[in-house]
Amino acid sequence: MSNWIKNSAYLFVFLIILSVSTAHAKSPNTSQHALAMHGQPKYSADFKHLDYANPNAPKGGTLKQAINGHFDTLNNHVILGSYAKGLNLTYDTLMTRVWDEPFTMYGLVAESIDIPQDRSSITFHLRPEARFHDGQPMTVEDVIFSHDAYLKHGHPVRRRVYGLVTKVTKTGKHSVRFDFGAGYDAETALILSMMPVLPKHYWTAEGRDISKTTLQPPLGSGPYRIKSFEPGRSIIYERVKDYWAKDLAVHKGHYNFDTMVFHYYRDDDIAFEAFKAGEHNIRREHDIRKWKTGYDIPSVKSKDTLLTELTHGRPEYVRSIVFNTRRPLFQDRRIRKALNVMFDFNWLNDNLFYSSFKRIDSFFPNSELAAPQTASQTERDILAQYTDVLPQDILSEKKAMPQKTRARMREALSLFKQAGWVIKDKKLVNSKTGEDFTFEILLRKAEEKKIALSYARSLERLGITVTIRQVESAQYQGRLDSFDYDLCFFTWVNSLSPGNEQVNYWGKDAATINGSRNYPGATNPAIDALAHSIAQAPTRQALVAQTHALDRALMSEFYTIPLYYLGKDLIAYSKDLRFTETTPTYGTVLETWWSTQTKEEKTN
Repeated sequence: MSNWIKNSAYLFVFLIILSVSTAHAKSPNTSQHALAMHGQPKYSADFKHLDYANPNAPKGGTLKQAINGHFDTLNNHVILGSYAKGLNLTYDTLMTRVWDEPFTMYGLVAESIDIPQDRSSITFHLRPEARFHDGQPMTVEDVIFSHDAYLKHGHPVRRRVYGLVTKVTKTGKHSVRFDFGAGYDAETALILSMMPVLPKHYWTAEGRDISKTTLQPPLGSGPYRIKSFEPGRSIIYERVKDYWAKDLAVHKGHYNFDTMVFHYYRDDDIAFEAFKAGEHNIRREHDIRKWKTGYDIPSVKSKDTLLTELTHGRPEYVRSIVFNTRRPLFQDRRIRKALNVMFDFNWLNDNLFYSSFKRIDSFFPNSELAAPQTASQTERDILAQYTDVLPQDILSEKKAMPQKTRARMREALSLFKQAGWVIKDKKLVNSKTGEDFTFEILLRKAEEKKIALSYARSLERLGITVTIRQVESAQYQGRLDSFDYDLCFFTWVNSLSPGNEQVNYWGKDAATINGSRNYPGATNPAIDALAHSIAQAPTRQALVAQTHALDRALMSEFYTIPLYYLGKDLIAYSKDLRFTETTPTYGTVLETWWSTQTKEEKTN
């Protein structure tokens, strides 16, 4: 194998052959309890509980959280309306994901599955004991109804995946098979297995329409049911004490609180004041300013409120200022690089963020998927196929931007000059047309304004005029969907198992599809090919190598000005709450927390 890896041409052929053989190999179905994207599941069929859950955690108490925003529907199965937080606690899925593996599904409603090696179909064998909250069993007919309902009314991404199903067959009293057609890949079966099972008898009853919003609590099947709610203001869930799946290994040590409460606030500052007043007993903090200065309060001093910083291994959010390369001004890579050089991250970090953040240098920061400082030989072989369309310096070691202001200005001016822009009368102008260098940064959030203003001041030194425009959320999203901006703020979210979403992020076709996530307008054929290759990777090792190559290609094109990440979850919580010492790769899982209280608290 090492001889193949050392030769780029052979490697390319090998990966294609392996991918094709995997995609078409036929083998007898083998019944299994779990399905991993790559390799074998971590937990065997006879496992007793997940490593990050405490199987002896006591039941009882209340978890009270604040949510920013509002809700106007209790139907989260369609795209209409703003649905209430926590509704996922009220229904069960065919299989359930665990958080200490990149992407593995374990049986829930489905006790086991049959799947051929090529993953061209999947058969779910349902547990006879699976029940809805009204006592009715979950049936194959419910599964088929759920697929049809999501295919017709669900989120567009879900409809696209479910649309790959060409045939649904009831193969037994408790078994149903889905066959996939053109366009499916190894990830398709896993995504389908995440499907919630909806009660057909409930949604087909007279007067009910699953395609509509509703404030009538739907019939569920999960560990909690809706106890009460005030539209847009609060929702309270109560634990289902005879929940049919409470003793399954995947649920041992989960769903320990008798009551889950979500209170809604329009503004996070108000939500924070409510937490300090004791109206909630847990808060995930996303504002480093509040974390550093806002918790000097009596309950923290008395240790009635505890603060913790939990590290994790998931890819952090990729917060970025995005260049719209559909605009002629930003089509030159040298200009994008020069504008990157002028972004003074260290000043921002020291003066606005208490020196707490790390600079993003990857589209998969804080994970094994981030391209390393020096490219491996496998990565070099992959990128060697695209030398004609990628920057010549792509395989150079990652280098930090100049730190001192004058050094940054010198490098930026050199790049601008190479691209045909020079300073004249204290303005940066096009050397041929005399056009001023000016653009607009589009904002949605107030906290983005400080970053934009600091950046604009840096660019003023080079004679660049920046306009900053903040708009309300609906207008902002509309302009993003139609690609109507020069620069904008956006945050990409990646998992440890990237797949077809990378095509939506970076594929050349997505650059012209309104509503796609390809906000920079990337059309590089190498990046397009690498994005498509991710979901086709036959092994975890191949996936990591392909992702490293994609990551390095994206960073080398300077499509964005990367911002910052922390690499920790900041949590403030009441002293009666507990969690296990084992933190899974994706971070702490609130469903495994528990309370030491023995009495039910008031929930309103």
